[in-house]
Amino acid sequence: MSSEAAEVLRLLTVRGETLAVAESLTGGLVAAEITATPGASRAFRGSVTAYATELKHRLLGVDATLLAERGAVDPQVAAQMAAGVRKALGADWGIATTGVAGPDPQDGQPVGTVFVAVDGPSEATFPAIGSGKVIRLRLNGGRAEIRMESVRSVLALLLRELAGEQTGNGRAQDTEQNGGT
Repeated sequence: MSSEAAEVLRLLTVRGETLAVAESLTGGLVAAEITATPGASRAFRGSVTAYATELKHRLLGVDATLLAERGAVDPQVAAQMAAGVRKALGADWGIATTGVAGPDPQDGQPVGTVFVAVDGPSEATFPAIGSGKVIRLRLNGGRAEIRMESVRSVLALLLRELAGEQTGNGRAQDTEQNGGT
């Protein structure tokens, strides 16, 4: 269990709010990290691992035209995944991961390209419904390292939002970050 997951769950519990997770490249690792924390059921609603592109549309409501035109590795896809899982599972907060862990590029994106997103209830943070906050990551390392850094990054993004540390604009942030080894 990570300290970020534990702190996310602590803050959600204190606030009386809930969380849902949509995952692609992380394949359930975010949900596993969250549920490794004792008492996670007080705030964690569940997760959807939509690894196949068509499931992002069918289960999470991601726009089919967006997926067809840009593919699954896209900031708007990440934002719609977070909003979609939040709605589908009836949670106050939704987080999402989508990207390329390797070994090959996908949707015209190189290995290590990842988008993490959060969608939540605060209109001050999220002025447009379903807009959420998205961060672009450029991660180094092998497949396992990219996936684990994606887990850490999406939890850190949610933690910042829950703690009220606003960075960037309220709709989206396109930030390059280097992680892994």
